[in-house]
Amino acid sequence: MTGRALGYRLLGRGFDYLLHLRPAEWPIMAAHTTLGYLLAVGLAGAAGPTLGVAALGIALWVVPLNGGTLAINSAFDKDEGDVAYLRQPPPPPKHLFWFGLVLMLLGDLVSAYTMPKTYRALYGSCLMLSVLYSVPPFRLKAVAGADWVINLLGFGAMTPMAGWATTGRPLDGWIVCVTIGFGALFAALYPLTQLYQFEEDQRRGDRTFALVVGLTRSLDVALACAALAFLAFAVAGEQAGWGSDPLRWGALAVAAAAWGAVLVPWRRRARAMTPAEHQRGMHLALGAWAVTDLAALVGWGR
Repeated sequence: MTGRALGYRLLGRGFDYLLHLRPAEWPIMAAHTTLGYLLAVGLAGAAGPTLGVAALGIALWVVPLNGGTLAINSAFDKDEGDVAYLRQPPPPPKHLFWFGLVLMLLGDLVSAYTMPKTYRALYGSCLMLSVLYSVPPFRLKAVAGADWVINLLGFGAMTPMAGWATTGRPLDGWIVCVTIGFGALFAALYPLTQLYQFEEDQRRGDRTFALVVGLTRSLDVALACAALAFLAFAVAGEQAGWGSDPLRWGALAVAAAAWGAVLVPWRRRARAMTPAEHQRGMHLALGAWAVTDLAALVGWGR
């Protein structure tokens, strides 16, 4: 019995609500949020006194905030084809929008009583961006450029910031450059998540960033933003006093090479690729992102 079949047996059609939270993304989001926490305390201090608060903060960021965001997005998109982290999505349940919104608001309420001030500000800001992104009449995901900016801020920069903020430490010094780097890196990743959905986005009339910019120029943007990201990481390394440490700089070079290995061949073959091949390319880019997270731990988490 598949996991989806078991879910329907246990929860009936209520399982549709869980699927639209896209739990397949939770490990990725949790890892990126946890990265911020580990950069704040170091690997040696990961089990320290802030661990309990951090675990709660990461859980709130991943499930109510991110899961709720994806649920309200699905409520208005009514996707029929595969979407990121959800293959063969079921039709959106009748109350999916309210389910997602209430979940996000409950997370905000819990954070108000349990989390440090900076984390609360980041959660509230992301909640507002999520509504502006998905919900008519705003629906900024259908406005080319606005969709890109919201995602590079929310997932790219603010997610590791939130992990850091669970400790109550101020956001200053090299961590600012690191989060700028991750913002730029998500600016590279975001158009890649849209390349395999051109036809469905056109049918809906959504003017997504990738549709407006075009196939090959989207990949040019991805290459340029990835280069800017690693420039920001290099500046952060200098600020953190890496000096000539070969392990730290080597890890960063491996991560940069992983992105180059994904993006350069993709750019060369883009016009001949099928939607399924573009989707595989997106998954390879997610793998390069994971390598970058590990490089960041080697560089700043020791």
